[in-house]
Amino acid sequence: MTISRREMIKAGLAAGAAISIPSVLRAQTAPIAARTVRMVMGDLSVFDPVVTTATITANHALAVYDTLFALDSKLTPQPQMIGKWGVSDDKKTYTFELRDGLGWHDGTPVTAADCVASIRRWAQVDPGGKLIMERAKDISKKDDKTFTIALTEPLGILSDILAKVAPPCLYIMREKDASRPATEQVTANIGSGPFKFNEALAKPGANFTYDRNEKYVPRSEPSDGLAGGKLVNVDRVIWDNISDQQTAFAALQAGEVDFIWTPASDLYSTIETDPNLALQVLNKSGSVYFMRMNCLQKPFDNVKARQAMLLLIDQEAFMRTSFPPEYISVVTSIFGNHTPYSNDENTGWYKKGGDPEKAKQLFKEAGYTGEKVVILQPTDWAEASNTSQLLAATLRKIGVNAELAPSDWGGLVARRANNGSVENGGWSIFITNESDYERSDPVGNPTLSANGEKGWFGWPKSDEYEALRGKWAKVETLEERKALARKMQQEYWNFVGTVLLGEAVSPIARRKALTGLIGMPGLVPMWNMQKA
Repeated sequence: MTISRREMIKAGLAAGAAISIPSVLRAQTAPIAARTVRMVMGDLSVFDPVVTTATITANHALAVYDTLFALDSKLTPQPQMIGKWGVSDDKKTYTFELRDGLGWHDGTPVTAADCVASIRRWAQVDPGGKLIMERAKDISKKDDKTFTIALTEPLGILSDILAKVAPPCLYIMREKDASRPATEQVTANIGSGPFKFNEALAKPGANFTYDRNEKYVPRSEPSDGLAGGKLVNVDRVIWDNISDQQTAFAALQAGEVDFIWTPASDLYSTIETDPNLALQVLNKSGSVYFMRMNCLQKPFDNVKARQAMLLLIDQEAFMRTSFPPEYISVVTSIFGNHTPYSNDENTGWYKKGGDPEKAKQLFKEAGYTGEKVVILQPTDWAEASNTSQLLAATLRKIGVNAELAPSDWGGLVARRANNGSVENGGWSIFITNESDYERSDPVGNPTLSANGEKGWFGWPKSDEYEALRGKWAKVETLEERKALARKMQQEYWNFVGTVLLGEAVSPIARRKALTGLIGMPGLVPMWNMQKA
């Protein structure tokens, strides 16, 4: 009988969980109180949601800070800190009035000046915020509870930009914190949100504690996605950093933690057979995995080489390197699978299993003569590492001189900024992902730009596509944006700025006693959940 790798890992984990690991964990953690939730979330090292796009930092900020608008379960922006708002007849001036009951954790009231300073700081780094500032004639307070955004031309997607959940999100900070430059980290974790950050119990590298903000006044509407009333049903949440997957799983089985944000896929079947545990997909739209090619250097400065990569990829094979079949799907639209703008324009290139022979021919037509293709491989991110290895093997099969450059993710991030040749420390390909939701926003998402060296890593350039993308903020209706999305996708797959590898959903793992978790793209809110 042949025993699969998954079965071996499952057996080993079950044995380890039953015998050795929990005793170690119990020596480190106290029993969980009924109104305390312990969550394995990862290593939170940066707390300022403006200076980083890290999702764990955005989750931290989601608990501590509040937002002007929030997306409901249908991804429609709804007022959150805002009580009343309106727009002038010429659609150029927006007036916002804060709702009653908003207060900072230090006991002072939230004011319009705080909001103005927060918008200005966030807009230094966020693409959507930069669009606002390009059109802003004035952003200023009228009184303590009211502020205005006056524009030089209408911007129908303003509330969508203010409500977006793709980091960096617009979290409202105190004016004295938001007055810092966007490149300088805020040192205080004082917000107006439903949880207070407990500085006294902070243990960097081990865990961080969040206490219920007893003075928080939720909205009166029912909770709906990230919108509506943020009702906190527990007294305390502790974020544990347990880097070893087996140790974290053992703690979950033993009841020493309640939640694991990113359990290893090899654990899924074991979790499903445990009567006390459950897998739950919170981000039902999933994440899109994709590769970026250095369009400034050989061989991918030639569009035929990029088209070859489009044809080479067997999406199902790439996703199966890290996910069970039931958690993966093919994606052919630059706008993802589940956004209002997903479409099938110019997708005739897709072929189940890929087309390696055609890809090989296109490399030949591109003038490829054996140049080294360097693939950046993040060894501390299993999914991207696995797909990088398969990519290298797939390229070698068609005669491409592919070489892996292993490093941790931090090293990859540093190297991908080099747009030079591989001989000068540059690169050819790296793999990353983003939520399906983020692909609905060509204005705010830099991976959907094609403005050459001014753009995101990979630096594809298409003036025709950029002219279409520039119209996005000007069209007013959903149907107009859908039509524009089809034109953009038609052009995008001609120059191939990105190659899609597939889409996958990643479930969280929890004890069944923990319920009420809110499912939204990317972020994990801590309100609404409760523990039996």
